[in-house]
Amino acid sequence: MKYVDVVIDTKSDNVDNFFTYSCDDDGIGVGCRVVAPFVGSGKRTGYVFAVHDEPPAGLEGKRIRSIIETDPARSISEDSVRVAEWMKRRYFCRYIDAVNCFVPVGSASKRGAKRIPAWDDATPASSAPPELTEEQSSALARILPRVEERRYGVFLLHGVTGSGKTELYMRVASAVIERGGKVVMLVPEISLTPQVIGRFVGRFGRERVAILHSKLSAGERFDEWTRIRNGETDIVIGARSAVFAPFEDIGAIIVDEEHETTYKSDMTPKYDTVEVAIKRASRARGVVVLGSATPSIVSMRRAESGLYHLLTMKRRFNATPLPKSIVVDMRREIERGNRSVFSAELHARIERALTAGKQVILFLNRRGYSPFICCRKCGYVMRCDECGIAMTYHKREERAICHFCGKSLTVPQVCPECGSGYLRGFGAGTEKVEELTRDAFPRASVARLDLDTSSVKGSIRKILRDFEKGRTDILIGTQMVAKGLDFANVSLVGIIAADVGLNIPDFRSSERTFQLITQVAGRAGRGAEVGDVVVQTYAPDNYAIMAAVTHNYRKFYDTELMLRRYMKYPPFSDVIQATALSGDERDAAEGAEALKRGILAAMGDGEGRYIFGPHKAAISKVGDDYRYQMYIKALPERRIRYENLLAELKKKMNTDRTRKCRIIIDVNPFSLM
Repeated sequence: MKYVDVVIDTKSDNVDNFFTYSCDDDGIGVGCRVVAPFVGSGKRTGYVFAVHDEPPAGLEGKRIRSIIETDPARSISEDSVRVAEWMKRRYFCRYIDAVNCFVPVGSASKRGAKRIPAWDDATPASSAPPELTEEQSSALARILPRVEERRYGVFLLHGVTGSGKTELYMRVASAVIERGGKVVMLVPEISLTPQVIGRFVGRFGRERVAILHSKLSAGERFDEWTRIRNGETDIVIGARSAVFAPFEDIGAIIVDEEHETTYKSDMTPKYDTVEVAIKRASRARGVVVLGSATPSIVSMRRAESGLYHLLTMKRRFNATPLPKSIVVDMRREIERGNRSVFSAELHARIERALTAGKQVILFLNRRGYSPFICCRKCGYVMRCDECGIAMTYHKREERAICHFCGKSLTVPQVCPECGSGYLRGFGAGTEKVEELTRDAFPRASVARLDLDTSSVKGSIRKILRDFEKGRTDILIGTQMVAKGLDFANVSLVGIIAADVGLNIPDFRSSERTFQLITQVAGRAGRGAEVGDVVVQTYAPDNYAIMAAVTHNYRKFYDTELMLRRYMKYPPFSDVIQATALSGDERDAAEGAEALKRGILAAMGDGEGRYIFGPHKAAISKVGDDYRYQMYIKALPERRIRYENLLAELKKKMNTDRTRKCRIIIDVNPFSLM
C-alpha cells in the first residue's frame, strides 16, 4: 500500500493544494496521472506529486480514500512535476496550470493511424555539413566540453544575421545525440518552423525529428507527444510550448532569436520560455544555447555578469558584408509634397531591384488596412466597447476589428456621434501597403504575410514557399518576416515606418524597435551580393534607430543599460504586474487598492516608491471584466519576499467569497497594456 499526494485537475483556487489518497499499486510514482474520488461521490483526474510508504503526519488512523485508476499513457515525468512546482512559485499560477503545460491535448486515434503533421512535408535542405568558419569553430569548442561531460551551462550566442547560428545549433545537436541525449530546438514564430525543419531533417533524417506547436491539430499534437515520450525521436522543433516536450534525457535546449517577446506567454501560466528552458536543462545537466543577433538587454547583462557564457560571431558565414542602410527622414518627404508610404528613395530602389530580377521585403509592424477609424468632422474614434481601444479597419472584410479581443463590427456609413459621412480609416497597415504596392508596381507579384493571411492551415508554408521559389517578387509583412527567414535573392528590405513602436508606453519600446530594425534588415543580402535597407522614419536621430542602421549593438546596449540602471528596470529588477478584475468597476478598483494595502503592510510604507498605481488599465475592460493594475519594481534583494507575499495575498483574495474580484499576477509581462 502506498499513499500519494495528488493535485486535482480543477480551476478553483480553493483546492490548489495536495490531497492524500491510498493506492494498491506499489509501482505508482511521481507524475502518474490518476482518477480519484473527489467532492462526495464524484471523481476527478489528477497528478501525483509525492509518494509515501506510510500515511502522512496527521492522517494516521483516519479514513483515506483510494485511487480509482491510473493512466500511464498520459503520465508525466518526475522532472516535469518538479519544474511545475517551480513554475507555480515563479509565475503565481495554480499547480494544475503548470502541470497541464506538460500534458498532451487530444487523444489516440480510434483507428490506430498516426496523424502526420502538415509541417512534416517541409523540404529537406542539403545534408552535407559545410566547413565551419573560424568564429563558428571557436564557439563550438566552448560548448562541446559541457556536452561531453554532461555539465549544465547557459551560452549566449551573439551572432550577426547570417553568421551561421543554425549550423552551430545542428553541430551541438549532433554532439548531444551521439552521446545519447535529446535536443529541443525552439523558434519564436511558427512561420520559421518549415525552414528549420528542412535543415534538421536534411541533416538528421525525418524519423528523428518531431514537431510541437499550436498550429497542429489536437490529434497531431497527441501523436507527436506520444512519439517523443516513447523515445522514437531525438529532436523536437517548435515554438514556445515545445519547451515542455516529454524528453527525460535533455542534453541541449536551443532557443533561436532568444530576445523575442513571443517566448513570453500571455496566458496562464504566464511563463518565460527562456527561464523554463534553463530550469529544465539545469535538472537534466544539459546545456542551453540562446542565439540572437540582438540579444535582450537582460540576457546580455547576465552574460557580462558571468551567469551566461558569451559567444560572439561578428561576420557572416559567406563573408558578405552586412547590408547598407539608408535612413530617410519622412518629414522631409512631406515637405517635398510626397505623402505616399513610399519615399522617393525606396520607390527608386524597389524599381531597381525588380529590374535586376531581385526580390524585396517590405516591413510594417502594423496589420490591417488602417490603424483606426475617425470622423474628420467631429473627431470621433471607433473603439471596442469590450476593451476601450481603437479598432483597426480591415478593408477586405469591410470590418472594424479589435486586435486585442477579436471583436468585429461593420463600419457604419455615417458617424455615430455627428451623423456626418466623413468616417474614414487613417494611417496604413500591411493590407493598405499591399494595395499601394500593387498599384505602384503593377508588373510585380506581391504577397502579404501577417496574422490575417496566415490563419488558414498551410497558408504560411505556401506564402514562404512561393517567395523561396521566386514566384513572388515583393513580400509585405509584419514581424513574421523579420525573424530567421533566409532567402538568398532578397537584395532590398524596406522598413515603412521604423518608429511605429517607439511611442508605445513600455520601457522596452526602444529595445524592441532596435531589435526589429536590425532583424528585418538582416533579411537582405544573404546571398553573394551586399543588400540594401531603406529605413523610413520621423525620428532619424533616435538612439535606437541610429544604432540599428549602423549595426552597433554595443552602442545601443550601453545607452539602454544606463537608462535601465537609473530607472531600476530589468535587468536591475523584476517588473511585476498585478491586475484586479471584476464585472463591477468599483470592485476591481477596490480589489487593487486592497492588494496594495496588503503589500505595504508587509513590506513597509517605504516600498511605496517602487509601486506604481493602482490605476485603470490602458485596456480597461476585456469581455465582462474591468481591469485595474499596479506595477512593482521588485529589486533583487526583495524578489523572494515579493514572491512569497504576492502568492499569499493572491490566494487569500481569490478565495475570499466576500470579495468580488480576482487577482492575476504577471512577472516581467511582455506588454504593459
